[in-house]
Amino acid sequence: MSNAISLAKELQQMKAIDVIRNERVRSQFISVYNSIWKEGGENVYEREAIYFNQQLRDKDELRLCSGTSIFYAFIDLAVKGITLAPGAQALCYLLTRNCKVGVDSNGKEVWEKVCSLAISGYGELALRAKVGQIRHADNPVIVYDGDSFEYGEKNGVKIVNYMSAFPRKSDRIVACFVKITRADGSIDYSVMTETDWKRLQGYSEKQNSYKDRRTGETVVKSNALYNINGQIDTGFLIAKCIKHAFKTYPKINIGKGSVMESDIIETPQGGFDPYSGIDTTQPEPQEKQEEQHFAPQPDMSAGVTIDPASQGDNDDTF
Repeated sequence: MSNAISLAKELQQMKAIDVIRNERVRSQFISVYNSIWKEGGENVYEREAIYFNQQLRDKDELRLCSGTSIFYAFIDLAVKGITLAPGAQALCYLLTRNCKVGVDSNGKEVWEKVCSLAISGYGELALRAKVGQIRHADNPVIVYDGDSFEYGEKNGVKIVNYMSAFPRKSDRIVACFVKITRADGSIDYSVMTETDWKRLQGYSEKQNSYKDRRTGETVVKSNALYNINGQIDTGFLIAKCIKHAFKTYPKINIGKGSVMESDIIETPQGGFDPYSGIDTTQPEPQEKQEEQHFAPQPDMSAGVTIDPASQGDNDDTF
């Protein structure tokens, strides 16, 4: 039996809390990190093992996840060179999802709880800086009804003119925008208007709607953050604005155990296999219940500056 098959079977039987300190998992993490980033794997392993196991101890939902999904999420920290360090500007966090893995002999659906490494907006900025796409992103700005705001394009350059009304004339949110400095120093803007997030709310309703078994009627619901006291939650909108900003940028690869907040689809490259041949296919997530998120509230009071040279052992990002 090959080492990969042996470890794969071991992971399937392993409790989530036992995965990270498993000696074979430790060896794989260090090997992957040193292969990609050249050195420092031992220290990074010890640091990330502490962060990962702390979240496992604190969150009951995470301890119920499959050993294989824990392995994937942990190895992806080494693959991308990011950290699970907690804080208001965390690069990534852990979430759980219920996935249908099959049907038993009685025809009953079999579900499994899996862990994913969710790369936050700050984490996405860090990864995009590593591949040379951006240099800096300012603090996203919420625009209220009554503010002076216009945006467009002149001579091929995006332009935003904004002046906040003071005192504020209305609490109704009408737009959100973020200013991005590309790696070459040029400026890019991304703007979201009410039409944009209403459209996203419609997608959310379709994804989360279900048929009530008792009445046979379709129940329509969306993420509650789209409607807090009649309008979108400001923190949620800021996160959506950052996601929206990169829709026209080239996609970046993420790992088997990761998901991108901006919904960038993984396009894995061939050759080097950081998972050591362990390829028990992760089941497609099906929404049996709401995802469990363990992300900190972002602090973006000073904007975001990414120094690609410092993203090895000192990652600190949304």
